Amino acid sequence: MLVSVTAMTAIAGLTLATIIHSTSAKAGGRSAPTADVAATRTPGPGTTRPASPAPPAAPAPSLTPSPSRTPTLSPSRATSAQAAVAQAVGKLDPAGRLSVAVTDAGGGALASYDSGGTAYDTASIVKVDILAALLVREQHTSSGLSARQRQLATSMIESSDNDAANELWGDIGTAPGLAAANRALGLHRTTGGDGYLWGLTQTTADDQIALLRAVFGSGRSPLTAASRAYVSGLMTSVSDGQRWGVSAADSNDAGFALKNGWLQRSATGLWDINSIGEVTYDGHRLLVSVLSSGQRSEQAGIDQVERVAHAVAKAYTGQDQDGTGRRLAE
Repeated sequence: MLVSVTAMTAIAGLTLATIIHSTSAKAGGRSAPTADVAATRTPGPGTTRPASPAPPAAPAPSLTPSPSRTPTLSPSRATSAQAAVAQAVGKLDPAGRLSVAVTDAGGGALASYDSGGTAYDTASIVKVDILAALLVREQHTSSGLSARQRQLATSMIESSDNDAANELWGDIGTAPGLAAANRALGLHRTTGGDGYLWGLTQTTADDQIALLRAVFGSGRSPLTAASRAYVSGLMTSVSDGQRWGVSAADSNDAGFALKNGWLQRSATGLWDINSIGEVTYDGHRLLVSVLSSGQRSEQAGIDQVERVAHAVAKAYTGQDQDGTGRRLAE
């Protein structure tokens, strides 16, 4: 259903937050952003809900993350990785609130830095969690995802389409469905947004690494191999105007997969800028999540996320701090 610009503007005025979609590619600079409604208490414009709304998701499958998904390292190695990352971020003197986490996709120490100490708005990075929750729920059924759900998932991840996210958020049972799936996925500090305010889901950088492990990690996962390949394939195919963020940590165009989120808070006019994904730096496959809030502009936030992502990848894969020359991510 097509909706007039006037009608969309009226709806946007009822929202608590606005996600801004930048349509220009990273190369050559970005054009002025265009406003779009992020998430509302009712399905967004152009959204067609199922005739029978999906009930809250049933309890997630009993499969729990294998201990191998969280590698056990010696205290000295883990401390070395943590110190290197913290030092690298500290040197950048980040603006606003910032949280970052990084680990090796094949197994390694989890290193993180957080200047805020609390959860962050997800904005559109929650769309990966929505898709993972849908797959946890549907992958063991005889039919799996419907053709409609696959079409919506493609739009939601590759183009960050909000109407598609509204529909799939309903399909998983909104916040209760997300919580059920996240218990299996290993996200313990993520809380779904109220009603259809999925963009205001609260999360941490460490939880986003748990989600990335479920998709890209080498250990067991509540997601089947086919589901993992499906999600990663969509994340490698995001539209050109959204290929910024943790991709700045990818060395020599080795390949990356990501999802970004950008949200201007109506109360302050400041920005949340987030990016999560898998990159290859200096031969290492890394999982990186960078969350931020209180950014003075969209561009300033994007620039900071990219500087941080590159800095932590370099620090994490560099030599450790005790002079032995061992790689942190080995």
